[in-house]
This record gives sequence, structure tokens and C-alpha cells, in this order.
Amino acid sequence: MMSDEKTITRPLPRVNEQDTGAFWTATKDKKFIYQQCEKTGEVIWHPRSHSTGSVNGELTTRVSKGEGAIYSFSVVRLSYHPFFKTKAPYVVAYVDLDEGPRFLTNVVGIENPLEDVQIGQRVKIDWEEHEELAIPLVRPID
Repeated sequence: MMSDEKTITRPLPRVNEQDTGAFWTATKDKKFIYQQCEKTGEVIWHPRSHSTGSVNGELTTRVSKGEGAIYSFSVVRLSYHPFFKTKAPYVVAYVDLDEGPRFLTNVVGIENPLEDVQIGQRVKIDWEEHEELAIPLVRPID
């Protein structure tokens, strides 16, 4: 008997987007890239075509080692999106990578979203693989 149900997947970004395309393409190889202005030293996040700290800034692409700490988080207890609906409760967190970028992601590898996450908790990137890219999630470092 065949099922007519379609597999529901996470909403995914476009890899051909002008500013963020290179970031998403790099995730396929499990690399979290970010930019740094050569003139000011400022870390640039989200990816873009220009420096935010200097009109004539030169951006260099760097690769994060993928470790950092939870800056802030929230537990989502109810979601109406078909993919996330079955995942609730789950944690959405801002994570400060050691190199400077702060990004929004989900925390995985925990048993109890209401008790197993704390501000300042050390985490590392854990990749959720898809056909054209990978989503950088985080899990606590043991």
C-alpha cells in the first residue's frame, strides 16, 4: 500500500542568494564561514558584500572551528509549521561562536529542553545535512 503523504522537511534557504549564497554553499562541506574586515578587524555577520565598519573595508572569509556559548535562548512549546510541529518543545538559541559571530539556531542532543540548556553553556556545531546544504545546529559539549 502506497502512502500519499509527502515528507515534510525543514524550510531551507536558497543557495543562490547574492549575499548569503557562499555561506550556504560552504555548509555543504560542513564549514561555518564568516567575514572579517581587514581594516577594522570587525567580524561581519550576516554575510554581505560590504563591510559595516568601513566604507572602504576589505572583507576576508574565515572558517569557524564551530564552538561557542549560548548567549540567550527560548523554549518553543507550540509550533504550527508542519516540520516543527512534531519537534515541540524545542530550543531556539543565539550562539556566540568563539571567533565572534552570533547566530540563531536550534539546540539538539538534549533530553529535556526545559532543563538541559543554560546561558553560557558551551556548544559545538552539529550539521543537519540536506541535498544542497547543511543547517548548522548546536549541541552541548560534554
